[in-house]
Amino acid sequence: MRHALTIKGRGDLLVITVPEGSWEEVRPNLLEAMEERADFLRGAQVALEIVGRDLRAAHLSELRQALADREMTLEAILTESEMTRTAAADLGLALELRPTADVALDEEMAPFPSDVPAEEAILARRTLRSGHSIRHPGHVVIIGDVNPGAEIIAGGDVVVWGRLRGVVHAGASGNEEAVVCALDLSPTQLRIAGQIAVSPARRGKTRPETARIHQGKLVAEDWLGERRAGREEVTKA
Repeated sequence: MRHALTIKGRGDLLVITVPEGSWEEVRPNLLEAMEERADFLRGAQVALEIVGRDLRAAHLSELRQALADREMTLEAILTESEMTRTAAADLGLALELRPTADVALDEEMAPFPSDVPAEEAILARRTLRSGHSIRHPGHVVIIGDVNPGAEIIAGGDVVVWGRLRGVVHAGASGNEEAVVCALDLSPTQLRIAGQIAVSPARRGKTRPETARIHQGKLVAEDWLGERRAGREEVTKA
């Protein structure tokens, strides 16, 4: 039985936990799971977390080439196995994650202040081109553009630090509080929960905007603090 692939974002890396089992069974299952997520993983820098398994340099070298063939870069191996650590070091792979900031955290500091709620999200640092698709039950954050022909479906919010010109569906599980934010909000099709629309023709200078449901209608408003007098209703599809 194939185990689900666990992927977590840490700084610029995606940390992928290698499922348990014999390497002869795990390796093809691991690569198959990556193939299923090819659009999301393409171009990613990867760290593999390997628990309870001894791998030789030949295993890691072959795996690194397999990832390279899928346009991924193996950067680090995270393991407590001395054999695997030695093999990884011989191949020039890192044995721990790079710090995500230059500020040292002491033991008294928590990742998040206890009075600030946090929710699960995925972060993609790339442009989504035509044919690319991201589907996630939580929030989705894109640092890059979303080109026409690309698709994002999220159970929560969608935030694009770039131009959003593809298809986007926020609140796909029925969450009418979800929002879509972009530096240039010009999607081919925009959906929030059950509401669906297309963007109006661009008028004037491009500005960061947020789309949300307001009084039963999809509207676009300034992303920044001051909302425009009179929200702009997004054209129904």
